Amino acid sequence: MNPQTRKRGLLDLRFIIALTVIIFLILTVAYFFWGIQPNTDENQGEKILFKISKGEGLREISAHLSQGELIKSIAVFKVYSLFAGLAQKFQPGVHELSAAMSVPQITRELTILGKNEMTVTIPEGLTLKDLDSILTDHQIIEKGTVAEFPIEELKEDYNFLVAADSLEGFLFPDTYRFEILSGAEVTIRRILTNFEEKAWPLLKNENNWYDLLILASFLEREVPDFNDRQIVAGILLKRFSVGMPLQVDATVSYLKCNGELRGCDRIVVSKKDLDLSSPYNTYKRLGFTPTPISNPGQSAIRAATEPEASPYFYYLSAKETKETIFSRTLKEHNENRAKFL
Repeated sequence: MNPQTRKRGLLDLRFIIALTVIIFLILTVAYFFWGIQPNTDENQGEKILFKISKGEGLREISAHLSQGELIKSIAVFKVYSLFAGLAQKFQPGVHELSAAMSVPQITRELTILGKNEMTVTIPEGLTLKDLDSILTDHQIIEKGTVAEFPIEELKEDYNFLVAADSLEGFLFPDTYRFEILSGAEVTIRRILTNFEEKAWPLLKNENNWYDLLILASFLEREVPDFNDRQIVAGILLKRFSVGMPLQVDATVSYLKCNGELRGCDRIVVSKKDLDLSSPYNTYKRLGFTPTPISNPGQSAIRAATEPEASPYFYYLSAKETKETIFSRTLKEHNENRAKFL
């Protein structure tokens, strides 16, 4: 090979190498700019809560962002974060992100100290499913995870759950502060510990304490006044002792609404509902329901454990005033129904 041919060959090789490098750089830059763009368009970018736990580094954060489909490329996110000098500035807590945000927008958001806690008030008389919905609305849990949590995993730590088949009745109403995205188990344990401190002392010395918890759940849904609750507790226990159906409308509402009373449009009980076949229909079935029908507060539990004797066998809530009206006989009760309902 003559020198001229060799020189031309070297020039061709250098050209090919240079061209390859240029194409590689162009593709790399193109990939980088593609990778920092939002993963979806602005109209499809729903807000997502993204949690950074203490001690998590760039590798874990990048992986979680990718798993949540918030970024297109882990490598691009890492490179951008490092070159922008932000990789060491990401803050723990909960951040509100969206797949419609670019990598620069996401990294800036992650450098702001995230929200960490939410105050949640759980009113008296809600059901397990109601509570699940509230905790979901406040972004404490994923929907369904409290309502479907396996109770067997809790019995070793909470003795009062040993004979129970459901968490219904044990999720004590109160105001709590939960870490956002706490998850079902952490949240449930917080509430059960509160039940153990505030409700269990009222029940633990009663031989039939679970029946009384069920009774308290009836009172919570049926009667607002404490003194009236004590009288109604006495009435229901008297009906139970003589083998009379308890006839509690709230149990039928629980049945019709499938255990989720919040927002239920079938909560009002009609005459035909009284024939529904279910252990929660206390018009057809003798005795207490299999589980509580709500989560009662201290007042209702205290009324159930401190029933008041009376000459009454019947009661109803006046439609207009919600006052509890008591009757000694069925005839008197029917007259009150015509008058107050």
